[in-house]
Amino acid sequence: MRSHYCGHLNKSHIGQEVELCGWVNRRRDHGGVIFIDLRDREGIAQIVYDPAAPESFKIADQVRNEFVLRIAGKVRARPEGATNPDLASGEVEILGREIVILNPAKTPPFLLDEEHLNDDIRLRYRYVDLRRPAMQHNLRLRSRVCRVLRDYLDARGFIETETPILTKATPEGARDYLVPSRTHPGSFFALPQSPQLFKQLLMMSGLDRYYQIARCFRDEDLRADRQPEFTQLDIETSFMNEAELTHMMEGMIRELFREAMNIHLPDPFPRMTYDEAVNRFGSDRPDLRNPLELVELRDLMPEVDFKVFAEPARMPDGRVAALRLPNGAKLTRKEIDDYTTFATRLGAQGLAYIKVNDSNAGMAGLQSPILKFLGEGVVAEILKRTGAASGDLIFFGAGKARAVNDFLGPLRNKLAEDLGLHTTPWAPLWVIDFPMFEYNEPDKRWDPLHHPFTAPRIDSIEEMNANPGACLSRAYDMVLNGTELGGGSMRIHRTEMQEAVFRLLDIGPEEAQEKFGFLLEALQYGCPPHGGIAFGLDRLVMLMAGAKSIRDVIAFPKTQTASCLLTEAPSHAPETQLRELGIRVVKSAEKK
Repeated sequence: MRSHYCGHLNKSHIGQEVELCGWVNRRRDHGGVIFIDLRDREGIAQIVYDPAAPESFKIADQVRNEFVLRIAGKVRARPEGATNPDLASGEVEILGREIVILNPAKTPPFLLDEEHLNDDIRLRYRYVDLRRPAMQHNLRLRSRVCRVLRDYLDARGFIETETPILTKATPEGARDYLVPSRTHPGSFFALPQSPQLFKQLLMMSGLDRYYQIARCFRDEDLRADRQPEFTQLDIETSFMNEAELTHMMEGMIRELFREAMNIHLPDPFPRMTYDEAVNRFGSDRPDLRNPLELVELRDLMPEVDFKVFAEPARMPDGRVAALRLPNGAKLTRKEIDDYTTFATRLGAQGLAYIKVNDSNAGMAGLQSPILKFLGEGVVAEILKRTGAASGDLIFFGAGKARAVNDFLGPLRNKLAEDLGLHTTPWAPLWVIDFPMFEYNEPDKRWDPLHHPFTAPRIDSIEEMNANPGACLSRAYDMVLNGTELGGGSMRIHRTEMQEAVFRLLDIGPEEAQEKFGFLLEALQYGCPPHGGIAFGLDRLVMLMAGAKSIRDVIAFPKTQTASCLLTEAPSHAPETQLRELGIRVVKSAEKK
């Protein structure tokens, strides 16, 4: 039906007869001459109709935005001064000879060039939203990303293999989506949170190198970078250690950015231990574009008269930390109050600060309501450790270490974002040496920091049992601009170690057999050392596209309540189908 895409036309086509198909992006009537901007996935072409061709002119006069057209005409140069440098076809136009309305359109619910659209409206009319050039760009970028990743892995001997979607529920940190079985009444499949166990079984099967662009499902609370169904690049290898695997994976990400965006990431990526990341930046996924760092002050505070600092300093799991903001003394009181509100929303009891008006004037050059409680010696050491100079502002956090990190880390990021402090556009790194376990205080038990199949750094079961809190794992996370791109680990490949980890996690023999019996049995039939990683494809493309949410890089995403406004899913099932499945819906009591 067409000879060219709209966006492909240029000066080389002048004099040629062309046929185009697309949507009306805009129609303009200029003194009896009608201009139609016709849009397809490759761009926009300007079509001109004049009264000299009365039949086509009459039809052109009827078209409106988003009508679907097929046109024919001759390419000519635009008049001098009428070129459009913003369009690939901006130096030419088509003198329209024919026009066919393939389908009219209702007035669209929004203009495609509107910048601030309501998300609910966009998702309700997603097929219109996806016509916008920004969305087309994002989906094409996503396609290009998948192609580059596949090419890289194929060239290195990886085999793309699909794993089941209908599987068994396994504990991986979130609630499963359950699917009732008609043929096994009362039993349920689960949609996979990840292909974790299947890819380990593929290593036991001798596949050696596996990958899959896998759909995963988690019934969890949603955020800008989460969806109930999402896509990850899933990878597993045999007979490789973590140094070899991470080297190959960062090579893949470097090649991806170079091929897809002509961006050259550093070689090699920096590496940082989990403890260093949390202590310096308050996060295990620090944004290294941001020069601000947390400074530990706990040892200075046990004897000060300020209980807000002194009590956490005496706690075994307490922390007192400072965050210096260069030139921050110019912040107004309202701005400081706004940052205090931000911190309190994240669990802070408040946000103490010191304004350094003149660093050479001693206490007289400082401004803060807490100075009188600290003493000159402590204040002098704070200024020394933080490197504070005249014009700086120092924020403080005190309390349990985790709570302090949970608000000072995000505050650090917000300050950099608000004040334009980023020093580079891209900052990747590896975070390594994660703790193997974290203590669940409410339940009085140990939980895995990643998942229960992660290999510990030590081989001694006795040593692991003696001090679980000191045990490190062979895990690694790739972080980019403060976002976790991917996480992985070497896996447990010996039965006795896997059983020992289950016991430490209070997973008894019966529960282990019920949930993981197939894995424990497979480990006994010659399991190679293996490990892998999974990258969040949606997050990766979101960062590359400069989008604010993964919804902007997914064709048909869900809302934050895990619903689809376009198809109105989820929906009620017919009573006959529920009976076939042996399911009865119990209605909750109506709220008065």
